[in-house]
Amino acid sequence: METKTDTKTLVQEKYGAAARQVRESSTAACCNPAFSCCDPITTNLYNEAEKSGLPPSAVLASLGCGNPTALIELKPGETVLDLGSGGGIDVLLSAKRVGPTGKAYGLDMTEDMLALARENQQQAGVENVEFLKGEIERIPLPDNSVDVVISNCVINLSADKDRVLREAFRVLKPGGRFAVSDVVVRGEVHEEVRKSMLLWVGCIAGALEEKEYAAKLARAGFARISMEPTRVYSVEDARSFLTEAGIDVDAIAPLVEGKFMSAFIRATKPAGCCCAPDCCG
Repeated sequence: METKTDTKTLVQEKYGAAARQVRESSTAACCNPAFSCCDPITTNLYNEAEKSGLPPSAVLASLGCGNPTALIELKPGETVLDLGSGGGIDVLLSAKRVGPTGKAYGLDMTEDMLALARENQQQAGVENVEFLKGEIERIPLPDNSVDVVISNCVINLSADKDRVLREAFRVLKPGGRFAVSDVVVRGEVHEEVRKSMLLWVGCIAGALEEKEYAAKLARAGFARISMEPTRVYSVEDARSFLTEAGIDVDAIAPLVEGKFMSAFIRATKPAGCCCAPDCCG
């Protein structure tokens, strides 16, 4: 069985390699070859208006499954935290929306991604941004310190999702919003089929079933939980990958169709909730 350490190492190696390929490339390609297995999952997530003014390497290093910044209202002066910020595209977009009186943090555990993100910040000329080194299971920020937590197809990579959600809850201010894009599974799927599809959907993924995801959010303390599918993946999307893996695509199609998707997941930290030592009973 894969351990938490194994998962962490695999994620660091895969995303570190992706960042290095972007940084070493003399010209921005149409897609990142390190994540070619994920197309069409990672493509066409941002419109031209969003991409304009951003460094090409920030767009190229976008390896998510959605666009959380397009689906959450960000207000001037707010503080935003992006879990698993990668090349920084969602952090830079958030920083523009919260304006100079607000702030956007990006948290990543991969040195190569952090270096790339900081280069992208410098090129974009955005000052109200700070990229932090750390793990999403142990967020290096105080209790009740951010207004919005976003993430783009990263929580599914964690081997301890309960801890990630508890940490997100902890750092949110009372009334704060959780607004992430992630891969989810709808309903029961045979384990071998599930494993093969998740290797394709997330390249390295451990997606939760949608009801289980909602239950974990509730156990962490969140309220007003909702999930909105943004992309539903067809077995035809993964035919080439699955065939190369020795999977009989036509045989598994009835077990897969409509069950693997990217979703926008919203939740709220109740306004009366406080995690500081002096205000919790």
